[in-house]
Amino acid sequence: VQILLSQKPKSELVRTSLRLLTSSAYRLQSECKKTLPVETCPTTDIQLVTQQVIQCAYDIAKAAKQLVTITTKENNN
Repeated sequence: VQILLSQKPKSELVRTSLRLLTSSAYRLQSECKKTLPVETCPTTDIQLVTQQVIQCAYDIAKAAKQLVTITTKENNN
């Protein structure tokens, strides 16, 4: 991802997928921090946090699949 970001890809599809990948990774990190004992407070809804983590993981997988699909098509052309 770091290499792809530093190259500033021309394809809008690649840029969109990379944005989704990086934003989802940051969100995942943030949501996972909420489960740490230091940050957990009585008002933390662990079920909601779990759902958010699942959604972030899904978005990361989706973005990764998009990137693989795009780069595979580009390499085959």
